[in-house]
Amino acid sequence: MRMIGVTPSQDEKGRIFINHDYLDAVARSGALPVLLPLTDDAKLLDEMLKRVDALLLSGGADVGPDVYGEENLPLCGETAPVRDRMEVYLCKAALEKDMPILAICRGHQILNCALGGTLYQDIRAQYGEQLRHPCYEAPRDQVHTVTVAEGTLLRRVTGMESMQVNSRHHQAVKDLGQGLAVNARATDGLIEGIELPGKKFVLGVQWHPESLSDYREEAQKLFNALAEACR
Repeated sequence: MRMIGVTPSQDEKGRIFINHDYLDAVARSGALPVLLPLTDDAKLLDEMLKRVDALLLSGGADVGPDVYGEENLPLCGETAPVRDRMEVYLCKAALEKDMPILAICRGHQILNCALGGTLYQDIRAQYGEQLRHPCYEAPRDQVHTVTVAEGTLLRRVTGMESMQVNSRHHQAVKDLGQGLAVNARATDGLIEGIELPGKKFVLGVQWHPESLSDYREEAQKLFNALAEACR
């Protein structure tokens, strides 16, 4: 059975955790989800990558603006410096190995930053209010539409021209990282999906497909495709 390494969050008491729906979605794909420890020790991170077949960068705290060379603005939320260092390292190392990567919400943002991109620290303040993006009170509800670009990996995987998605983010991709292509946008034009052409499977989405995957086929297909890319 293929193993997919899942990056964790950490609470104020130092405990690491992950929402079960990430693990459930990976398990439904036929792969074994493995929750990784939280560390920025390069030797340990290299050992982790030797033992897994793919990487799932999960959601969580805001990415620290220092990761993309900016100062922390007042509307930037809680950050996780060790996790930032861990995930940027894992992302770069996995890309060198052409290891399959599925990057979700914060993970989608980390993927962009690891390749030199930047973020809106707060959508409402820096991008606008044409569409309400953070709907934290409806984590499993489909609250807005994204349009999927023709000819992209995301279109091939889901078979969808547009999708209704959930939305649990107040930050978003601003400037694209090197080599990345946009595969989905919200109705206000905000980037909601990215991918890296030329690699086996590198896909990022701003929404949370894991929370939809038990009742939306197109959401589960992302995890199935990640598992299939391990073969």
